[in-house]
Amino acid sequence: MQNRLENFPVMMFTVIMGFSGLTITYQKAYELLNYPHIISSFLVIVTSVLFLIISFIYISKTIFYTSQALWEYNHPIRINFFATFSISLLLFAIIYHDINTVVSAWFFYIGAVLHLFLTLRTISFWIGKNQDITHTNPAWFIPIVGNVLVPVAGVGVVSNYILMFYFSIGIFFWIILFAFILNRIIFHHQLAQKFLPTLFILIAPPSIGFIAYVKLYGTIDMLALFLFDIGIFFTILVIFMYKQFIGIKYALSWWAYIFPLASMTIASLLFYKLTDFDVIYYMANFLISLLNIMFFIVLYNTIKNIFKKNICIEER
Repeated sequence: MQNRLENFPVMMFTVIMGFSGLTITYQKAYELLNYPHIISSFLVIVTSVLFLIISFIYISKTIFYTSQALWEYNHPIRINFFATFSISLLLFAIIYHDINTVVSAWFFYIGAVLHLFLTLRTISFWIGKNQDITHTNPAWFIPIVGNVLVPVAGVGVVSNYILMFYFSIGIFFWIILFAFILNRIIFHHQLAQKFLPTLFILIAPPSIGFIAYVKLYGTIDMLALFLFDIGIFFTILVIFMYKQFIGIKYALSWWAYIFPLASMTIASLLFYKLTDFDVIYYMANFLISLLNIMFFIVLYNTIKNIFKKNICIEER
């Protein structure tokens, strides 16, 4: 047990992102498509409890195995996953927005400040240390491009000028980092098998960017349509590439399937709400079904591998 605590990975917070994405999806599906309210209510409880458990375990690790936590914090790949904690806080700000505005606001303030710190820390880490081309992968989006989530959680809490600051950072670096990652995938070594699921992360920036932009300006204009359509394209792309994901050995990176897919589903629900476009209605329902299937596959394999003790093992 001591060894498993020492090797408890910060990537476990991707599980919270997956659960949170599913929770928000059902909250919006209840509002717009009359899905049963009990599903989203149940998911709020489960996600909250799971977040407390994982947070407690990782805090325990930092106390008792500080050197191991610092090793992750200075690892060229794992450093990107520390932002999954701040993103989890921002997602809880969204989840609790209609439940308790005070709790939601606190989640937002802490999450937004912490995420900005992790953005600065990650970029300074990249600048201060030469990065190998093989270290680049879609997980690089998490700490930097993840800033586009801040406006989604913060509308009505702080000024739109502040939220636009975060939105600008996220969109700017999305374009730059996407070019780096595409260059690596096409012209250099392919992604390691366990990182192939992170290709789904390509869906998240445009879909969340669409949600953030609409939240900020309340309209679907050319830029909003551009972001939404790019999100659809990447969703179609990863579905088209389905053969590459079959037979991949389980790893925590499988949770990269869930949150990006949920973000595109939520974007579709928002688009349908504003346009009442029938095609998007059917697309949203299809994505909800696909999200459910993927979620239960990933959850089942995660639980199975926990009992097999294939998680929280040394991977240096």
